[in-house]
Amino acid sequence: MKAEGFRDMTLDQLDDQLQKLKKEQFNLRFQRASGQLENTARVRIVRRDIARLLTVARQKRAGGAKG
Repeated sequence: MKAEGFRDMTLDQLDDQLQKLKKEQFNLRFQRASGQLENTARVRIVRRDIARLLTVARQKRAGGAKG
């Protein structure tokens, strides 16, 4: 998801989304370790989405969110 999509969410929604992404990241790591991962690019996408989400959440908590 783009950062713009995360900026439209509330802090509670961001926290929920973060939990979902962390759970997906865990499952993807588990699949990779067991050799069952088919879409290896998804690991990178999820990791970057987590970083985007954390950045937007940090901006909102600091009060510096644009928009």
